[in-house]
Amino acid sequence: MTASTLKACVLAARPKTLPAAVVPVWAGCVLAWKLSGSFDFLLALCTLGGAVAIQIATNFFNDAIDARKGADTERRLGPTRVTASGMMQPQTVMRLATLFLGVAVLCGVALYQARGWPIVAIGIPSLFLAYGYTGGPFPLAYRGMGELFVIGFFGLVAVAGTVFIQTGEWPREALLLGLQIGMLSSVLISINNLRDREEDATTGKRTLAVRFGPKLAVAVIWLEVKIAVFAGLGWIAFGHPSLAIAGAPVFLIGLRIIWGVMTIPPGPAFNRLLALGGVQLVFFAAAFHIAARIG
Repeated sequence: MTASTLKACVLAARPKTLPAAVVPVWAGCVLAWKLSGSFDFLLALCTLGGAVAIQIATNFFNDAIDARKGADTERRLGPTRVTASGMMQPQTVMRLATLFLGVAVLCGVALYQARGWPIVAIGIPSLFLAYGYTGGPFPLAYRGMGELFVIGFFGLVAVAGTVFIQTGEWPREALLLGLQIGMLSSVLISINNLRDREEDATTGKRTLAVRFGPKLAVAVIWLEVKIAVFAGLGWIAFGHPSLAIAGAPVFLIGLRIIWGVMTIPPGPAFNRLLALGGVQLVFFAAAFHIAARIG
């Protein structure tokens, strides 16, 4: 593999989006340990490997399919896309996406051996939607359902699934944590869609920002941050008040993101806000981990 090919692969993998795959597993393992007092490192490693592989596969599929549909044009304000720019051939990008799905399946085999059929029930839709997010007969990203997809699969399903893998149970606390993480992950998609609204409107990508305009898109980001923070009060009701403080760094960073999308015109400057959204996710997981240890 040449240096240019490796650079293209890293670019297509979109490292700034990977916290959306890492954080649900990290925080889910912490919650499982908090509730059960046990932790299985091998299962955690397989869960993390599967989640990251699916995220990277989704990004590769998105790169190739958006280029094929003409959604990535010379007007693009975000990072360079390897297919549209000609850095890699579309068939190569699609093969790499399929390869990462294969890695996810291998991780899933180990998880299936530990927990049985629920892993299949979680895994098959996750594998399909890695492609179906932008491809297939009903591409979610092109129907304004990107945020709902992220909240559901990178929040509720990812966290609850991680806790189940560790404990064999489906505690209600996992849904609360999944809601918080899902909202914070959705911030990444919402910033991205607001930045690309004008380009998407000309290429048939009907995101929420395209359908309802920039004011509602900003309001969605505001709501996602606020729900993530104030849902944390539910930890008090669940008897884990120390976990509520994990929302503190989210509140501070979230205010900066909200201020940014309200005052900065959508453009390349939004790439910094997107990176800040990834930092927000990581800080939440770190704060949740610390709070669980202290509590």
